[in-house]
Amino acid sequence: MMNTIRMLVVGLVVGILARFFYPGAVHMSLILSAILGIAGSFAAGALGSLIHKESGEGFHPAGFVYSIIGAMLLIFLGRTVFHII
Repeated sequence: MMNTIRMLVVGLVVGILARFFYPGAVHMSLILSAILGIAGSFAAGALGSLIHKESGEGFHPAGFVYSIIGAMLLIFLGRTVFHII
């Protein structure tokens, strides 16, 4: 239960920071910001596991900065490719 709450809080912080650092206005609610932060962390972790294959684990959690970059990448893809944000 605490892990879920921690994931939501960190996802919210990452999502808000990604919206802040992304150029231009990004209009979304706090819930969508938390989802964006969580998805950005998973995206950055997936890219990190593709780049760094030293460990035997299949998926690595991304660091805080990489999570923000992953969330910003998702905002970029949402705007340019899917036209949803």
